[in-house]
Amino acid sequence: MDGAFERLKQRKIVQWAIAYFAAAFALIQVLDLVGQRFGWPDWIARASIVVAAIGFAITLVLAWYHGERGQQRVTAIEVLVVAVLVAIGGAFVWHVARPVAETGKAHAETTPASPPDLHSIAVLPLVNTSGDPGNEYFSDGLSEELISVLARIPDLKIIGRTSSFRFKNTNDDSRAIGAALGVANLLEGSVRKQGEHVRIVVDLIAASDGRQLWSETYDRELRDIFAVQSEIATAVVGQLRLKLLGGASSIRATKREPSLPAYTAMLQGSHLLPNFNEADLRGAIRYFDEATRLDPEYALAWARLGAAYRSLAALYLSDEAEIAAAYRQSRSAAETALRLDPDLSEAYTALGYDKLTSVFDLPGSEADFRRAAELAPSDYRPVDGLGYLLAMQGRLDEAEATARRASELEPLSITPLLNLARIQMAFGRIDEAETNIRKAIALQPGLSHAFAYLTVIDLLRNDPAAARRDADREPAGFWHDYADTLAKQREGDRAAADAALQSLIDKYTYGGPFQIAIVYAVRKEPDRVFEWLDRAIETRDSGLTQLFVTPFLLDYRDDPRFAAIAAKLGVEAHAR
Repeated sequence: MDGAFERLKQRKIVQWAIAYFAAAFALIQVLDLVGQRFGWPDWIARASIVVAAIGFAITLVLAWYHGERGQQRVTAIEVLVVAVLVAIGGAFVWHVARPVAETGKAHAETTPASPPDLHSIAVLPLVNTSGDPGNEYFSDGLSEELISVLARIPDLKIIGRTSSFRFKNTNDDSRAIGAALGVANLLEGSVRKQGEHVRIVVDLIAASDGRQLWSETYDRELRDIFAVQSEIATAVVGQLRLKLLGGASSIRATKREPSLPAYTAMLQGSHLLPNFNEADLRGAIRYFDEATRLDPEYALAWARLGAAYRSLAALYLSDEAEIAAAYRQSRSAAETALRLDPDLSEAYTALGYDKLTSVFDLPGSEADFRRAAELAPSDYRPVDGLGYLLAMQGRLDEAEATARRASELEPLSITPLLNLARIQMAFGRIDEAETNIRKAIALQPGLSHAFAYLTVIDLLRNDPAAARRDADREPAGFWHDYADTLAKQREGDRAAADAALQSLIDKYTYGGPFQIAIVYAVRKEPDRVFEWLDRAIETRDSGLTQLFVTPFLLDYRDDPRFAAIAAKLGVEAHAR
C-alpha cells in the first residue's frame, strides 16, 4: 500500500487532480453566472459538469503517463488530443441532454414572450402541514375553492387548477412558476388542521422576485370546514381586489355547502377527470355518482358527472346502446346541476358540450358556453368549448384566437393544446400542430389519441415509417386501432391495409364511422368517404365536430356532397 502511495506522489497525481479540480470549478461557476445573466437553458450547466468530469479522467491518465516518463510537461499534440476528446464528449452530452431538457420540461416551452398582465394570478396548492395525509383533501379543496371564486372576477386573470396543481410538492422558485404560468402574482400558503382547530396562512407574492405583497393568518375552530373555506376565499378575494385592482369586490355566495363525504368523493373524481383516459373517466364517474348519492342537491358534483359521461361517450364508447345511455346521463346530470344552481358556470359548460356533441345543437351550445364564460370569465373550460364549437362551424380564425385564450388560462393543460393543434392542422401548419401535440404528451405521457394525431401528421409528410412508430405508441383501444389502420394504408402491403380497415369497420361500425371515413380519404376513395360520413350523421358521431379541421377530408371540400354533410350540421361548407 505504501508503495502505491509513493508512486502516486512521485507522479504528482494529487497535485494534478487538485489543480484541475480548482480550474474546472472556477470555470463552471463562471458559466453558471453568465448563464443566469443571459438566460441560458439549464442543460448547458449540466453538460459543462459532465464535460469537466470527462476532462478530469483524461487529466489523471496524462498525469500518470508523464510521471512514468519523468516529466510533467504536456506536449502540443497531447493538448490537441485532450481538446478533441473533450469536444467529442461535450457534443455527445449536448446531443443527449438537450432534447431531454426541452421535452422533459414542458412548462418551459409555454413561457410567454411578453411580460404578464399585472392583474394575473395563480393559486398554488396550499401545503398540508398537519402531518396527516388524510387531511390532504382539505388543503386541496381550499385551493380549488379559491381558484373557483377568483375565476368569477371579470378584471382578474386566474390560472386553472390543472396548471397550478402541476407545481404541487415542487421546489420551483416563484420566477420560474410565474414564467411557466404567465402570471405576475402567486397565492401560496399552508393549512394546519389539528382536531377541531385549523390554522391557514396565505401569502400574496410577486412572481418576478418573490416579494410579499400581502399575508394573513386565519385561526378558526373547525365546526364547518366549508364555512371556513367560504370565509377565507371571500377575504382573499377582497384583498386581491384592493391590492391588484384598486377596489372592493362582491363575491357571489355558494348556494349551499355539501356534506363532507360528498365533498370528499367529488374531490377524488375531480382528480381523475382531467386525465381523459378511459379508465380514469370511468373512475371519475363512480366518484361523482357517489357524491350525488350522498348529497342529491350537490350541483357541482352533478355538473362534473355530466362532463365525465359526455367525455366517455365522445372519446371511447363504440356500442350504440352504451353511447345513447351515456349521453342521456350527461344531459340529465347537467340539467340537474343547472336546476340546483342556475348560476353555476360548470353546469352551463357541461350542457354546452352535451348539446355540441350529442345533438349538434350549435346555437344552443354557443349560448351555454358564452353564459358560462360570463359567470366565470377566467375559467378556461367554457372558452375551450367555444373554440371547439367555432372550429366545428368552420370559423377557424375565431376558433384559433379562442383556443389561444383558453391556453393562456390553462397553459399546462392538454385540452387547449390539442384543440389548438387540430385547428393548426386545418390551416396546414403541421409543424406548429406537432409542437403542441408533443407538449400535451410531455404533460401527460399516457395521453390517449395524441399519437393518433401524430400519425395523421406523419402521413401528411408522406413518412410511413414515422406513422408506424407513432401508431404503435398509441395506447390500446379504439384510437390505437384507428392509428394502426391509418399507418397500414401507406406501408405498401395492400392486403394488410384492407384487412386492417375491415377489422376497424367490424369493431367500430357504430362508434367510429367518422374515423372510417378518414381512412377512406387517405385511400382516395371519395364514394366510400361520403358513405361513411352519412353514417356518422345518422348515428350522431361526435367525430363530426372535427369535420372542418380534419386533413384528408378537407381534400373534398369542393365536392357538393361535403356541402350536404355540412348543411346537416347546420354550417356552411366554405365557412372560414
